[in-house]
Amino acid sequence: MRLLDWIVLLGTLGFIVIYGVAKTRGSKDIEGYLKGDNSMKWWTIGLSIMATQASAITFLSTPGQAYEDGMRFIQFYFGLPIAMVIISVTIIPIFYRLNVFTAYEYLETRFDLKTRSLAALLFLIQRGLAAGITIYAPAIILSTILGWNLTVTNVFIGTLVIIYTMSGGTKAVSVTQKQQMAVMMGGMILAGCMVVYYLPESISFGDAVSVAGKMGKMNIIDFSWDWETSWDDRYNFWSGITGGCFLMLSYFGTDQSQVSRYLGGKSLGESRLGLLFNGLLKIPMQFMILFIGVMVFVFYQFNEPPVFFKEATKQKVYASPYAAEMRELEAKHQTVFAEKQLAVHGLAEALRTDDEAVIAAAESKVTTLTATTKGVRDEAKALITKALPNEETRDTDYVFISFVMKYLPVGMVGLLLAVIFSAAMSSTASELNALASTTVVDIYKRSVNKTGDPKHYLNASKMFTVAWGVLAILFATFASMLDNLIQAVNIIGSIFYGTILGIFLVAFYVKRVKGNAVFMAALLAEAVVLYCYYFTDIAYLWFNVIGCGLVILFGLLLQPFVGKR
Repeated sequence: MRLLDWIVLLGTLGFIVIYGVAKTRGSKDIEGYLKGDNSMKWWTIGLSIMATQASAITFLSTPGQAYEDGMRFIQFYFGLPIAMVIISVTIIPIFYRLNVFTAYEYLETRFDLKTRSLAALLFLIQRGLAAGITIYAPAIILSTILGWNLTVTNVFIGTLVIIYTMSGGTKAVSVTQKQQMAVMMGGMILAGCMVVYYLPESISFGDAVSVAGKMGKMNIIDFSWDWETSWDDRYNFWSGITGGCFLMLSYFGTDQSQVSRYLGGKSLGESRLGLLFNGLLKIPMQFMILFIGVMVFVFYQFNEPPVFFKEATKQKVYASPYAAEMRELEAKHQTVFAEKQLAVHGLAEALRTDDEAVIAAAESKVTTLTATTKGVRDEAKALITKALPNEETRDTDYVFISFVMKYLPVGMVGLLLAVIFSAAMSSTASELNALASTTVVDIYKRSVNKTGDPKHYLNASKMFTVAWGVLAILFATFASMLDNLIQAVNIIGSIFYGTILGIFLVAFYVKRVKGNAVFMAALLAEAVVLYCYYFTDIAYLWFNVIGCGLVILFGLLLQPFVGKR
């Protein structure tokens, strides 16, 4: 990185932290600290909700997901608008009427203390793990790219977040997320424009989209369904519209990191508008990020990609006895790519003719050479495993950042790194704030110390913010890579969200089921979900449906046997 990149990166991050502290310091009680004095407008709420969900994993991993698997991941979000409408109509009015600090307070009113505590603990477990990953995901990649120590990178990200989150609470998180969203979206749009600009002069934007389509990357919607195979298909229309809807209902309706964003709204109407704003813009935003990943894929059809995108790992192989074998594979990859590059140019030319026979022949040649290229990459990964048995060989999370570091001009590299750091900070800040508020309101104040004064609980909230921040940094430091990072976060959420949503749906709509029954039903449902995760091939999105449905079913079955309370 050049000096200008460092100035852009550190200047952006420093401004966000200083702005957050300056604008929101001085909360005198937990009403102001945890709910921001109910002063936030709908656009602040909407941007804050989007920034909370758009972690660094979104900007690091999603383009790599599209590079490898195309656009079909967008179907994951198809249930989002439906969920936003349901939450706006049914859930937000209840929270406002009860004037709660956390979503879980309502459960004690409806059921009992143990059910409230169970839901809060499930949230603390899954969100605590996710907070570690949202720090770890950018840290492990940035430390590799920049040559930083991983622990130092974890501590750097975590400390920045802790400073302004502890200082201003919910309001600091929401206020700073407006600036962070501006940085994130501005940086990604510029990166997308640069990818298209760097395509060969003979390849227009339309040619690039056509080539991507013929190479299987514009697979936006898949309506197919097979009762035997589709249950383990992670991304199709049906899993997105059903499992995705249940996941989004859980995330936005019961996850305190999101609930706290709209509980701080100036009014019920402002909170509803903020949530619907997110529902309207989230899919286009994810589409844009995935499409940038597809354009990076097209760019690498005309510009030779590395045989393995994680350069630091490749250098370790060069320092091992297997260096000669790696050089041979790189030479083989270079030879195959030169032939494939000509074939892709031929496909682009064929697509302009509208001659189906010519197009089919060109497409067949590209498909064959793509398979050959993939075979060489697989050989390289196998060699890496042989040389470095403990090294991660999945490199798609490094595709986008590798492009940024190698091809973008001075200044833009710093801006794109600021995008990644900002995303990590915004998401982690929301998580720490939610973890602290849930710990204080649902556990500490309710079951540990019931007699403290407002200042005591304010100080406790700040201390728990720091404590959860330190735990997240520690977890990030000792975590290991989990498949594709954006999938890892969603898998962790899906394991717990269905059960939590089931508890809330019983609370809202199944009045005959009482506390003992729903408590036992939730424990049984969570056990079944964990079994499905460890011992079946069911796609993780369905865990949300399974967990939620089983809580309702078990609750109805158990109610006659466990009494009215």
